Amino acid sequence: MKDWKQRLYDNYISTGQAGTGINRQTGLNIGDYPYFSRLIRKHLPDRKDIAILDLACGHGALIYCLKKLGYCNLEGVDISPQQVALAHESGLREIRCQDMMDFLKDKVNAFDVIFLMDILEHLSKVELCDCLDQVSKSLTANGMVVIHVPNAEGIFGMRIRYGDVTHENCFTPQSIRQALRVCGIHSVECFEDKPLIHGLKSLFRYILWVLLTAPFRLLLAAETGTTGQVLSQNMLVVARKFA
Repeated sequence: MKDWKQRLYDNYISTGQAGTGINRQTGLNIGDYPYFSRLIRKHLPDRKDIAILDLACGHGALIYCLKKLGYCNLEGVDISPQQVALAHESGLREIRCQDMMDFLKDKVNAFDVIFLMDILEHLSKVELCDCLDQVSKSLTANGMVVIHVPNAEGIFGMRIRYGDVTHENCFTPQSIRQALRVCGIHSVECFEDKPLIHGLKSLFRYILWVLLTAPFRLLLAAETGTTGQVLSQNMLVVARKFA
């Protein structure tokens, strides 16, 4: 019998887990991805020729946004044939269908930036450590890894944790720091996924988020004596490897 997880990945688009927001006539549009655009502008180096890898890149929306913003040395890998086929339909030939660990095994000091967007939650703990070890080896001396994962500290984090049958785990800022540091990736920063302001509706959502999360922050501060909690369903993690 085919591996249950691979069976789900093979049908990732047809089961409604990915690619459902793409207009098959007009293709990808950078205006549909304000989160990626802001992430790239805020966190990536200005040099456009840095080597960038997007692991588990899906249908290639992030690769597309990187290209549109001038980055030119790009590679993407995904295990889902449906996702890769959709990427190729959009003209993203930088993306290949391959197991990410097989792809990484001979890549040493090869990439300045590696994206792990919505992938680590799919891995068992053994797979997680193996993946992060290999990512660390594949990064240049001062390379950066950018991660997006379900947030177990989030108010509604379990919606993401259990929103996909292939999910194995989720993280808190403390646990993702633990996993990264033991694999040689340090200087870890965790960011809350607040509503991104890009119009009147999103501004209203942002204001509601700030107001309605305040009691939760106060309650956690009362219990723990600390502040700076990450309360969104997902969190963004940016970390650097040092020589």
